[in-house]
Amino acid sequence: MSIIAVEGVTKHYALGTQTVEALRGITFEIQKGEFIAIMGPSGSGKSTLMNIIGCLDSPTHGTYFLNNQEVSTLEGDELAGIRNKEIGFVFQNFHLLARNTALDNVMLPLKYAGVEKAEQLARAKAALSQVGLEDRMDHQPSELSGGQQQRVAIARALVNNPSILFADEPTGNLDSQTGHDVMQLFHNLHAAGQTIILITHENEVAEEAQRTIFIKDGLIESDSTKEVA
Repeated sequence: MSIIAVEGVTKHYALGTQTVEALRGITFEIQKGEFIAIMGPSGSGKSTLMNIIGCLDSPTHGTYFLNNQEVSTLEGDELAGIRNKEIGFVFQNFHLLARNTALDNVMLPLKYAGVEKAEQLARAKAALSQVGLEDRMDHQPSELSGGQQQRVAIARALVNNPSILFADEPTGNLDSQTGHDVMQLFHNLHAAGQTIILITHENEVAEEAQRTIFIKDGLIESDSTKEVA
């Protein structure tokens, strides 16, 4: 079942008197439960594409269906509503609130969604347990290692039970062993049925995914799937 369907998507930006074509006609589908890496050099359009399929931005032309709902025509609050319901984000820099505990950081999306307090606590604790941090719930980010902070960020992304988990360079600020541990967590989540889209410029990280879409100059240069042993 297709969870994402993108057809003929373009994105143009005005830069002074020039028009920059960041995306020049992108078409692809992602099935529910896939683990995909989107790769490309700096300036390739991969971040623009992530912003569109992550419901952070709208395309100039083309269509985008998320869970069979067309979202390419939505803007502002409507787009934010879809994003909060359907998508969890994990970033390279964690984006945790420094003065909040791990538990409070994970509860934030539920507060924004108007979830009742007791349910916020229960779901946040369950998400932290899912990433192996049940014994660090009351710690602030400064009391956690980089890998633990990224696990808190992953728990926060999962707490709303999103259809899709986006991970933008999730190991970029981690040492190799910690990065490996975080990627193993993504594998565990994928094995449990989570759809994951990984944005990276590193071949070694992209190799962890089942399928790799390579973007260059605003176009899909290749779309390859690994043979399953």
